[in-house]
Amino acid sequence: MEEKISIGQHTVIGSGVTIGEGAVIGNHVVIYDGTIIGKFARIHDRAVIGKLPMKAVNSAATIAGSSLPPAEIGEGAIIGTGAVIYRGARLGKHVFAADLATIRERVEIGDKTIVGRGAAIENDCSIGANCKLETNSYICAFSMLEDDVFIAPCVVTSNDNYMARTEARFGAFKGVTVRRGGRIGANAVILPGRVIEPDGVVAAGSVVTRDVPPRTIVAGNPARKLRDVPPEQWLENQMRRGGGEG
Repeated sequence: MEEKISIGQHTVIGSGVTIGEGAVIGNHVVIYDGTIIGKFARIHDRAVIGKLPMKAVNSAATIAGSSLPPAEIGEGAIIGTGAVIYRGARLGKHVFAADLATIRERVEIGDKTIVGRGAAIENDCSIGANCKLETNSYICAFSMLEDDVFIAPCVVTSNDNYMARTEARFGAFKGVTVRRGGRIGANAVILPGRVIEPDGVVAAGSVVTRDVPPRTIVAGNPARKLRDVPPEQWLENQMRRGGGEG
């Protein structure tokens, strides 16, 4: 560990942990073996970093075990109070994971992405840079979000068309894909395997049962085309501030 770090009271640090210069670790934090904390990262009180996944007897999408690589928290990242980052997760530079966020194993998150309060990213997901996943959003396992994606509060994604019935489901889990610049409004539901193409928009409260074409706004249940995305809202036409906005 570097000398110029701050560690709060009653914090537990496992063996082989690397903590970079200028990092600040709060009170009652638990950091499991081998975890890598980048320079100037901040880990707030009662966060848990590097936790191993648990597997319920009838869990279909979780793989238990200790073969996962260590959790990695990038330079300048901020981890909020009570957040849980699992072993095998990799967070880029200046990622912000708010209070009570959960980021599961084998999740990769690009630089400057925001994971809101209480948001959950399940296992085996890829999240790009400059994304915004707002409060209580839920990203199901096996999903992919490209750069500059916006996910509003309480969005729900799903990956099991069989709803936990029949053996066929075990080979058919498929998360959602949101291409670069895609945006999903509050309380929308995205069904398994659906793709939101670049700059596609899902209106608040919609249920997406089909892929969303590029630069198209869909709305309703089931979601249907409402209109085209105005050119002034296209990602390529946005002013860049601080590395970009989703």
